[in-house]
Amino acid sequence: MPSIVITGASRGLGKAIAELFAKYQNRLFLSAKNNESLDRTVKDLISRYPELEISSKAFDLGKSEGARALGDWVLEHESRVDVLVNNAGSFIPGNILDEAEGNLETLLQVNLGSAYHLSRKLLPAMMAQPIVKGTRGHIFNICSIASLQAYPQGGSYSISKFALAGFSKNLREELKQSAIKVTAVYPGAIFTDSWAGTVVDESRILEAADIAAMIYAACNLSPQAAVEEILIRPQLGDL
Repeated sequence: MPSIVITGASRGLGKAIAELFAKYQNRLFLSAKNNESLDRTVKDLISRYPELEISSKAFDLGKSEGARALGDWVLEHESRVDVLVNNAGSFIPGNILDEAEGNLETLLQVNLGSAYHLSRKLLPAMMAQPIVKGTRGHIFNICSIASLQAYPQGGSYSISKFALAGFSKNLREELKQSAIKVTAVYPGAIFTDSWAGTVVDESRILEAADIAAMIYAACNLSPQAAVEEILIRPQLGDL
């Protein structure tokens, strides 16, 4: 049974990805910062998929030691990682010239550092595990449209997402000969809790399930096909 590790899995896109992999009988390792919301997600998944093998634990991935601890926890319970989804992230609006002191450091630690340190912890085991169906595994880094285009109030958030895109490109290059695929995902605005209470029409925003479907499809292609980037926007364009 394939093992799937998903960060930021308690809500929004992370939860949608977990739901889809749960549907197709994978073993899930889920993490989020908030233990209560993570427990609710686990209970919801088990109620719909009673035979699901699922483990969960809260970690603060805004700290390098938290990301490494998550990797250790996964490897204590499972020797093989088939899919790693680096989805943990945070958004703080602001412009570079007037945003709060420390925004850059905070967002880099969460949006880049979580993926960097967790990947570094898990990759030695992934690179040593046997090739199954032509691959040793697949890493997805959830970037953003903000990784590609600056915009007002993007500030340090956009900088951190540009950095995550650069991390993905370098990791892809390094792992080409290791039978491990790397995909950077660039979604536009997704209808999650962050949009609750807004006046924006839901039909104007992407559904998290659509991003999850693209990720699931990418990791089920033939071993010689590597989807390096997934770019998906609302039909009417960015907000």
